[in-house]
Amino acid sequence: MSILHDKRILLGISGSIAAYKTPTIARLLVKAGAKVQVVMTDAAKGFVTPLTLSTLTYLEVLTSFTQEDNDNAVWNNHVSLGLWADVMLVAPASANTLAKMATAAADNLLLATYLSAKCPVFFAPAMDLDMHKHPANQDNINRLVANGNILIPATSGPLASGLEGEGRMEEPEQIVAILEDYFKSKSPLSGKKIVITAGPTYEPIDPVRFIGNHSSGKMGYALANAAAQQGADVILISGPTAGNITHPNVSVVAVTTAAQMLAACMDVYTNTDALIMAAAVADFQPTEKAQQKIKKQAGIPSLSLAPTPDILSKLGEGKKNQILIGFALETQDALANAQKKLASKNLDAIVVNSLADDGAGFGHDTNKISFLQTNKEAVHYTLKSKQEVALDVMDHLKTMFDES
Repeated sequence: MSILHDKRILLGISGSIAAYKTPTIARLLVKAGAKVQVVMTDAAKGFVTPLTLSTLTYLEVLTSFTQEDNDNAVWNNHVSLGLWADVMLVAPASANTLAKMATAAADNLLLATYLSAKCPVFFAPAMDLDMHKHPANQDNINRLVANGNILIPATSGPLASGLEGEGRMEEPEQIVAILEDYFKSKSPLSGKKIVITAGPTYEPIDPVRFIGNHSSGKMGYALANAAAQQGADVILISGPTAGNITHPNVSVVAVTTAAQMLAACMDVYTNTDALIMAAAVADFQPTEKAQQKIKKQAGIPSLSLAPTPDILSKLGEGKKNQILIGFALETQDALANAQKKLASKNLDAIVVNSLADDGAGFGHDTNKISFLQTNKEAVHYTLKSKQEVALDVMDHLKTMFDES
């Protein structure tokens, strides 16, 4: 998912020929998962229709303070709109609208909403080059910036007048990229490199059969999505699962065996800020792998087992400045066993859950965890969706970064 997923964006459109670009802005934002509410001036409707924008945003476009329905006026609450948004984007911002924003005029819904906005406001000027460079217009732009608004500068290029110069509104793709960069900079895990393991490992007996477990990988994938949504660059090292990652900040490394998972972790370990080891690694592997499928007719084979590499121990031994968080799935004495694992493997924290709890463990969309750290009280959570559990783990990780 994009960093814009579930972000609430007010798109204010004023009267400028550059309004023809706004359907593309709306489409890109919606495609990224944002909720887009368009507020436009009457003048803007001469350049782009509300029907086009409502079709792209799936929300009714707002153009006036009231809506008339059978002679009963319904108020479009500009105060509520200003409180609703995570960001307001005024694009295009005409010279007229810029002047009214700078002087607190409120003679249309867009301006009243701007004055009510509690969120950051971005504005993208669009006008002819002489209008753009006029001292009065530049004073208005500078005043808006001084008041804390964020300027998306006009670019140079062909203008509607036939002239060429500065005054052209920035392109939709770049405007959306600027919003993405803003949210990344405000994200609590922005700039952090996080490795997460997920799913089972399979240890082959022969070309057909393997030793494994019932892990679905859902918890690890939820952790990867949560970390990426909060700005982290994530490497997800995944055993065989049906999981799917679409967030551009997540790189997936597919592995099958414990040895492959260990090698993948070691490849990126030195440049990692944190590792969250949510994979259910198989504890044993056959000492020998049959080169051909073992036939029933040959009778029941003798299977000799050896331990798989202890990934957590090896990472704990080599740990320097990284934060290392393990997972423990237990069937009995969950907290006691997790405490031992926390100490013996040199972990910074461990997430423990028990198959004895209904709705927790393999295959479920929910989980019930406790979060343990050295020299701290254990934090116990109720049964939650794995997406919510992932957010709880991210909250702990942010605190650990702050304290490190």
